[in-house]
Amino acid sequence: MRTIVIVLVQFVFVMVLITVLPSTSFAKIEVTLGYLEKKVALPPILSNLEVIPDDEGLAGVNVALNDIRTTGKFLGHDYKLVIDVVDEGEDILEAARVMLSITPFIVVKAPKQVILNISDLPEAKGAIIINISATDDSLRSGECRSNLFHTIPSRAMLADALAQFSYKKRWHKWALIKGDHDNDGDYALALKRSAKKFQLKIVAELTWEFNADMRRNAAQEVPLFTQDLPDYDLLIVSDERHDFGRYILYNTWLPRPVGGSEGLVPAAWSTAVEQHGAAQLQSRFYNQTKRIMRSIDYAAWAAVRSIGEAVTRSGSNKIEALRAYMLSDKFELGGFKGRKLTFRNWNGQLRQPIPLVHTRAVVALAPIEGFLHQHNELDTLGLDRPESKCREFTE
Repeated sequence: MRTIVIVLVQFVFVMVLITVLPSTSFAKIEVTLGYLEKKVALPPILSNLEVIPDDEGLAGVNVALNDIRTTGKFLGHDYKLVIDVVDEGEDILEAARVMLSITPFIVVKAPKQVILNISDLPEAKGAIIINISATDDSLRSGECRSNLFHTIPSRAMLADALAQFSYKKRWHKWALIKGDHDNDGDYALALKRSAKKFQLKIVAELTWEFNADMRRNAAQEVPLFTQDLPDYDLLIVSDERHDFGRYILYNTWLPRPVGGSEGLVPAAWSTAVEQHGAAQLQSRFYNQTKRIMRSIDYAAWAAVRSIGEAVTRSGSNKIEALRAYMLSDKFELGGFKGRKLTFRNWNGQLRQPIPLVHTRAVVALAPIEGFLHQHNELDTLGLDRPESKCREFTE
């Protein structure tokens, strides 16, 4: 049986804000937030080492709430959190209707089409729905919604980060290996778009369709699979399930670096991120959850902190006031990435630097130095205003 859990918490921000807020008495503000998740059965992969935590996303929400408790108590900001995790086969739209009857602020972890269906509900009109998991570029372009924000980076943002670094390293020739699943094709399209955008050339493209157990045969199969590729500087892999990609590294015919889904990976977050105060966030997250922080956890953390920042700064819990503030030039979120994070007011995407990492270190932080923009260098990552076909999202 699925249950709805209501957790009473106090929604607050860091104590340093007290010194810059008015010294007058504060009116009590009550805010209810919602966390809605659709469980999806994942297909099997070759390795059994990839374990996705059951609380991925929700853990980030809870850490964010705990992070900002002290100042909220001082300001009189009380919060309720409504949690609903919907199992496969159960009606998430009905769950969304119930949650929207309680709160207009909902953090959603679900596939693209589910997020669109929730956003299109009549009950969702005027709400703030924050996507923390779907990286689809179309949600930030032709299929955007006026009530839909995104704290998870898009595929275009991730691909652009890799392309910028590749251009700086003068790795101008790419070879592409993609999986045969839909998401692999979507990421491959984003990589191709980025290659064109940053004047890189994809010299060859292969599709991985093998069903062999690569745990035993990678050293034999991968060299044969890649031996006919023309010379290239970087081998990029599009394997969002992390199925075959891990076996490509160090097994290619030519000794070349690997990036994309494996090797040098552009990500929203990684356990390797530690500068700009990130180590403190990593420590708090681990102490509360006993595991590392993942990208969806970070996106959930940023979603809750964004609403908290808007409530604290605007002194309001009204949906219109909070939406306007989040899209204004006044909004800034400290995201432990070296720059203040802001929302794009043409499609609701949270601007953010993208770490390029391997398992043990951050190699670079995009945008890479030298890539300039007339307004905000973070807009060199992902769909800039002229590139986005979003017409429904309004300021």
